[in-house]
Amino acid sequence: MTQQLKSPSLSKRKLTYEEFIEWDGENQHVEWVNGEVVAMAPVGDSHQDLAGFLLALLRIYVKHYDLGTVRQDPYQMKTGPDLPGRAPDIFFVQKNRKGLFKPVFFDGAADLVIEIVSPGSRTVDRRDKYREYEKGGVREYWVLDPERKKVEFFQLGAGGKYRAISPDADGVYRSSVLDRLWIRVSWLWEKPLPSELGVLREWGLVN
Repeated sequence: MTQQLKSPSLSKRKLTYEEFIEWDGENQHVEWVNGEVVAMAPVGDSHQDLAGFLLALLRIYVKHYDLGTVRQDPYQMKTGPDLPGRAPDIFFVQKNRKGLFKPVFFDGAADLVIEIVSPGSRTVDRRDKYREYEKGGVREYWVLDPERKKVEFFQLGAGGKYRAISPDADGVYRSSVLDRLWIRVSWLWEKPLPSELGVLREWGLVN
């Protein structure tokens, strides 16, 4: 579970989000929740490996098709005026919304957010952020849990509520936000992870 950052300079009062994004604290692996600077759970090797793997693939894919922008933690996303400022592991924004990017945060809900669960962040990622991203209008949300080898894919329905989307019979999930992008779920748990070049070949982006 995330814990409030222990900092004497912040314990006296809450911060506005504007103050938070200008804050020059010691721990930058943080988020802003209800006016408090909250330290995020430490991440391990499997988290880093999986985040790097997906980030590399998505950046190449998005650039190849000129779809928009990919960002990563610690870059902030503020999904709404009454919602926390979060630093998703990875998020994607379509190019027609690039005007919402500020110098250190995205002022709106990303189109796709990927959170990779650490043992200390499972409740936050699966409960708190699920609710926030749904309310804020994040169109697609992936929750990956390397320790449990579990992945959940959510897509925003017409009523503004998430619905869980299962991979097909071949274990393939197809994104609703990133046109033509698909992920074979088994890739996520391979040790070592698949070669990025091999995945790009399967996607038909390289020979």
